[in-house]
Amino acid sequence: MRHIPRKRFGQHFLVDDSVIHHIVTAIDPQPGQPVVEIGPGMAALTKPLLERLDRLTVIELDRDLVVRLQRNPQLNVVASDVLLVDFRQLSESLGGQRLRVVGNLPYNISTPLMFHLLDAIEVVQDQHFMLQKEVIDRMLAQPGTSAFGRISVMLQWRYAMERILDVPPEAFDPPPRVDSSVVRMVPLTEWTAVPQPLLEELVKVAFSQKRKLVRHTLGKWLEAKGFAGTFDVQRRAEEIPVAEYVALAEALHKADAV
Repeated sequence: MRHIPRKRFGQHFLVDDSVIHHIVTAIDPQPGQPVVEIGPGMAALTKPLLERLDRLTVIELDRDLVVRLQRNPQLNVVASDVLLVDFRQLSESLGGQRLRVVGNLPYNISTPLMFHLLDAIEVVQDQHFMLQKEVIDRMLAQPGTSAFGRISVMLQWRYAMERILDVPPEAFDPPPRVDSSVVRMVPLTEWTAVPQPLLEELVKVAFSQKRKLVRHTLGKWLEAKGFAGTFDVQRRAEEIPVAEYVALAEALHKADAV
């Protein structure tokens, strides 16, 4: 029986074989690796992944699809909302290895999921995701561009990222109303360790009024915290490089520790 895509789950199933082949080739899964697929849907990526793996863990919320997936003895099926999955615990259950996370992600959870995985980045080897092209544009955006924002800063702080390919709507059933892209995300081996909640708060405040100079937002926030250092607040949030946001969070953290 054909599965009818459900709008509430944001389901758009990938059906283009050439795109599927390109994605699997880019992932290059190896036998024995702990690969986790988010939202396997109708198994378009699942099947070619299993051709290269002994076993695959899949995370699926749709109960009808879960039943289908559970029939495959090669699959470890996690029936859950992915935003509720503890990836550290999942890594432990798979032998403590760092996870390779892949998926054609529902557009309605893409940004929350990026932050959810950021919380567990220490157990992740890499991530390959199909996302709305606009989201990936923002993830990869550079300072001084209109696409540069909160998600750009937070993800570039911890990941090296690159666009693998762009995917048109007709590669899906049903076709979405937006273009898609595939991104590779690899955790950085060298990064400045600052408390993630502090950096998140700082960046959220800075971008709360993008059209204004940050003296109206971040500047007042820094004053309220009694920040005694120097920071140029005569700029818009999108003009400030990632490294400067991170350095400011580091200075605040060190000041609090004194």
